[in-house]
Amino acid sequence: MSELLHFILDYEKQFRRFDDRARLPSLYSDFRVQQTTNPDGYAANVAAWQIALANAARAGLIPSRGGSSDLLILRTSQELLQALETKEWGQPLALSAVVNEAIAQKHMIPLREFLGARTSIYHRGWAVTPWQVISWGLRQIGLAKGAYKEDGLFAGQFVLLGNVEETAKRVLQRVSGRTNRADRVFSRDMFTLEFGGTLNEKYDLTESDVGVLLTYLVRDKQEVAYDGQTIKFRTSTDGVSVITTEDTTIASLKSLIADLNTQVTALTSRIDDLTLAARNAVSSKNRLSALAALRSKKLAESTLLRRSETLAQLEGVYSKIEQAADQVEIVRVMEASAGALKRLNSDVGGVEKVEEVVEELRDEMSKVDEVGNAIIGTGQGETTIDEAEVDDELEAMEREQRLEKEKLEVTETKLRLSELGGADDIIHADDIAMSGEAKQSSTQAEAEESTANLGRMSLEESRPWQATNNRVQDTATQEVTAPPRTAGLTTSHA
Repeated sequence: MSELLHFILDYEKQFRRFDDRARLPSLYSDFRVQQTTNPDGYAANVAAWQIALANAARAGLIPSRGGSSDLLILRTSQELLQALETKEWGQPLALSAVVNEAIAQKHMIPLREFLGARTSIYHRGWAVTPWQVISWGLRQIGLAKGAYKEDGLFAGQFVLLGNVEETAKRVLQRVSGRTNRADRVFSRDMFTLEFGGTLNEKYDLTESDVGVLLTYLVRDKQEVAYDGQTIKFRTSTDGVSVITTEDTTIASLKSLIADLNTQVTALTSRIDDLTLAARNAVSSKNRLSALAALRSKKLAESTLLRRSETLAQLEGVYSKIEQAADQVEIVRVMEASAGALKRLNSDVGGVEKVEEVVEELRDEMSKVDEVGNAIIGTGQGETTIDEAEVDDELEAMEREQRLEKEKLEVTETKLRLSELGGADDIIHADDIAMSGEAKQSSTQAEAEESTANLGRMSLEESRPWQATNNRVQDTATQEVTAPPRTAGLTTSHA
């Protein structure tokens, strides 16, 4: 089993061998007849193959006749069919239909048409022409000149648009944090080295992939300026501009610094190896080998010293370029800000115009106040208030509140008397001893006096209830010792 087939069977849900919903027999059959008999099944099979091929290309598993596998380009060939062959179902029989549908849906675009298009592929008027689709169909039956058929699938190269879009998105995200102009300029080699592993950390983009990606960024996304050697990303404040001489110089300087860093790393490693070889030669008493290793080490150290000095100088120059680029951006922003302030001040019209506007505003506000005062004065003249009626109403309200308060105090006093020990018996004895209107008046006066005394009681007094109880008992004793009016009442009381 090929690595490509193993990947598809393991990671693509529709191709899993041991899944109850697997549709491998249908996917490997010639399902082109389902286009009319079962359109839904036909569309599902086509979509499953398109997703599987795009993911396999992203993983770097599409067979290639030489070199690394492309990540953004699908190469249809006999090697692809052989890599997809299984023991149970053989090779897929409808892969050409999958490619045809992908072209019609713009999921795949022939490489030549993609690179040669002058307008964006997202432009409404852009599309693969019907003749291109017909030509691809003719190649499937062997009628197109210049093409060759390989067991049912013609050789071709197709841009996988989904993979291109994902790669471009990741590249732009990485560049978005770089605000310095020098950091957004690259040579093609530096671009490949910097962003080659964006889509797949294990496999870098090939030269063909880089060409497709740059075409997409320049033409379709309009995020990059590219003249064949230098690449310049658009800034948030300045848009995409042409490549200048300064940009080319910066790109060349960055490439040279990268090369020198590589040389310094290699020379350092060589010096370490020669030092180890010299020590081994000394240990084995091989004087000639030790001398040769030491001479080579001295030459490498001399070369390393020169390369390090050159690298330090170039890095200093690059640092100054970065500083100058920042200053240019600062000055540009300051100029734009000065122009904006100038236009705004011109719109204001100067201090005299502002004072006139403020004075007019004050006049109009004063007019509003005058109108409001006039309206208020008119309303007060027409309204007549009888002060006597107001006083009478206030007095009635106060009297009503006073009566309610007195009723509440009487109620509270009765409740407190009922809680006193022996108070009920004393009151009952008074009722028996008293008779007639005079006695009733005396009892009412005493009750009012007790009420007043209880109203003055406070929680802070040491013995509030005892004083009240003694007062009530004294009053009752005096009344009992008084000479009775009738013998019947005296006998009853005794």
